[in-house]
Formats: sequence, structure tokens, C-alpha cells
Amino acid sequence: MQLKTSEIRAMSLPEIQARLSDAREELMKLRFQQATGELTDTSQIRKTRRTIARLLTVLNEHERAEQMEGEA
Repeated sequence: MQLKTSEIRAMSLPEIQARLSDAREELMKLRFQQATGELTDTSQIRKTRRTIARLLTVLNEHERAEQMEGEA
């Protein structure tokens, strides 16, 4: 579920929030798999964390842009 930043910026706010929720749920599942020893590809945790960070970054950019529009 790796997304590029340009792909995320093309999404609507509700879609970004839905993807963020899905990514957080996926991260939780990966952590449980790691704890039980089922996870074979541990790099998936890192990739998912980075996807979450990208989603949050773009979400914050949208919020800041809305604040700037409100001030202008």
C-alpha cells in the first residue's frame, strides 16, 4: 500500500482520511503479526509507517492552506 506524495495530493480530504485509517489498521495488524512471529517481511512495518507519515503531511498541508485562505 505504498503511495507516492503526488498521488496523495490528488486525493480529496475524505479519501486521504480513509486511507490514513486503513494504513493505521494495517500497521496494527503488522505489529500483531510481528509479536506472534508470523511476520516474515519486517520491512512492511517501515513502509506502512512512512505511508502514514506522507498521508499526515499532506493532510496538514491541506489544513494550513485552509487556514491561510481564511486569514486572507
